[in-house]
Amino acid sequence: MKRINDHISVSGQIQPEDIAALKAQGFTTIINNRPEGESPDQPDGAEIEAAARAAGLGYYAIPLGREGVSPAMVEATKAALEGSNGPVLAFCRSGTRSTTLWALSQAGELDAGEIIAQAAEAGYDMSHLAGHLSRD
Repeated sequence: MKRINDHISVSGQIQPEDIAALKAQGFTTIINNRPEGESPDQPDGAEIEAAARAAGLGYYAIPLGREGVSPAMVEATKAALEGSNGPVLAFCRSGTRSTTLWALSQAGELDAGEIIAQAAEAGYDMSHLAGHLSRD
C-alpha cells in the first residue's frame, strides 16, 4: 500500500479478508479499479464489496480496463473521494490505474505539479498526464 496524501492511498489487489485490517488502519472507503476477471487469481469484486459493507466501509467499483479512461470514470472517482468521510484506499493490480484516476480527478482542484509530485512520492510517475492536469 502506498500513501499519496492524507486522503488517499493506493495498492495492488486486496482480498476480502484484508478489509478488517484496512478498517483498523482508519480507511472509510474502498475504490475497486480492477475489472472483473482480469486475472484467474483475482477475488470476485462482489466478495470485497460485501466485506467492505459488512465492516461499515463505503465501496465503489470503477473498473479501468483496456478501453482506457473515460470522463465518467474520472467523475465517479471524484465523487467517491468527495463523498468519503475519511481515508480512501483505491486498488487495482499494481496501483497505477488507481493513481491515474485519482490524478485525473484532481485536475482543476490541485496544481498539476502538486498532483505529479504527490504521485511520485508514492512511487508512480504521472508526468505523462501533465497536459490533462492543468487548470487551463
